Amino acid sequence: MTYKYITFILTVCTIVSCSKPAIKETQKQQATVTSIKKEATVYATVKDSDLKLSLTGNYKFSNAIQPLETEVAIFVNTNKTFQTMLGIGGAITDASAVVFAKLPKNKQEEFLQAYYSKNGIGYNIIRTSIHSCDFSPESFTYIEEGDKELTTFSIKKDKEFRIPMIKKAMDLIKNDVVFYASPWSPPPFMKGKKDMLQGGKLLPEFYQSWATYYTKFIKAYEAEGMPVWGVTIQNEPMAVQRWESCIYTAEEERDFLKNYLGPTFKKEGLGDKNIVVWDHNRDLISHRANTIFEDPEAAKYAWGIGFHWYETWTGAEPNYNNLQNINDSFPTKNLLFTEGCQESFDPTQYQRWSNAERYGNSMINDFNNGVVGWTDWNVLLDETGGPNHVGNFCFAPIHADTQSGELIYTPTYYYIGHFSKFIRPNAKRVSTTSSRSTLESTSFINEDGTIATVVMNKTAAEIAYKVIVDEMEITLNIPAHAIQTLIY
Repeated sequence: MTYKYITFILTVCTIVSCSKPAIKETQKQQATVTSIKKEATVYATVKDSDLKLSLTGNYKFSNAIQPLETEVAIFVNTNKTFQTMLGIGGAITDASAVVFAKLPKNKQEEFLQAYYSKNGIGYNIIRTSIHSCDFSPESFTYIEEGDKELTTFSIKKDKEFRIPMIKKAMDLIKNDVVFYASPWSPPPFMKGKKDMLQGGKLLPEFYQSWATYYTKFIKAYEAEGMPVWGVTIQNEPMAVQRWESCIYTAEEERDFLKNYLGPTFKKEGLGDKNIVVWDHNRDLISHRANTIFEDPEAAKYAWGIGFHWYETWTGAEPNYNNLQNINDSFPTKNLLFTEGCQESFDPTQYQRWSNAERYGNSMINDFNNGVVGWTDWNVLLDETGGPNHVGNFCFAPIHADTQSGELIYTPTYYYIGHFSKFIRPNAKRVSTTSSRSTLESTSFINEDGTIATVVMNKTAAEIAYKVIVDEMEITLNIPAHAIQTLIY
């Protein structure tokens, strides 16, 4: 598919964006629904078709009639609103940046426009790593090994590939940018290990040095003109990985936040930066939240809790209910999806539709359970699913064939776009339910008053359904294995 075609199908509506991202009820949303517009504009992405974020028609509302039990319906109540959207985006890792640098200039521009412009899918969140992660060509830190005082701290290595790419993305996002960073491991000596791989724990004598390391990262990046929104404390703190990793129990993370990281941010004039705890899967998230947020001295430094979707490695279903429990239990704290990707890269499966449906299912259910922001993993990988220095190759929404210089758009890119293009920062979630489990749906009202309702059909059959918005309704069909966004 050429980018001209992508631009054509994506340049379908203008979204009014806001100047600052907001969270929950701490910053008020001004948009209100005065009346439902007379018609809804519908965009669709459909398996085995040319429809990819394509305009498929306008449908007129009529007065709503009580639906029958035999009818499928989506119910939207605009009088009930919930969390405020921080944004949607993905991670610019070293791997993404190295692959980006190999692209021809015209393809680099195509890529940036596809993700970060309003003519593309309008990403505004960027995550990156504090020094290396598995999706780096090699392990590295910002200091010389053994430098407890951090006198050798330098982000020089990041300036070669990563920082230039992030700056280009930020230039397109402008004021809506939300940029945060996560460490995969402290330097080896701070764990008493020969390398950063295979877990280990931060030794108590280095707690202060490691807390200061975050502040040096923030200040160094901001000196490059890159505003840092915040950090997560540790990527996947309960997983001993064959790549960079570090283990914290809930109590250890609580005490590091309470006694070192939070006070150090405050002392260094970074008290306005947001600190996100956990940054791991939904399965154990409640224990981490209970341990940290029930401690007032720790909780005062935590903006919220981040999570991934990999709890399904056990064979279980995604634990969406745990998110709602945290939202109910700690209403002043925020939920942020910090990472998810389709594992086990296979170059013959770029167009595998179930990958995209995994994203759609997660985004709808995460948002409906109170999540304020959603961050995909690598925004770009090459034809091997890397580079990755430990062979942990994965899918990304867009891949680059570095031999031909071409970009490969997967269905996941379009499914994410059904949310990120139409649901803008500072939008508020609107009450939305489905009468059947065969259809999944969520809705948000943007600051300009437009409502975006996303509807996904994972089944192998076309489904006729009603959308009943307050006292008005429209009747639509959604094809098999399709996703639609209604704008009204």
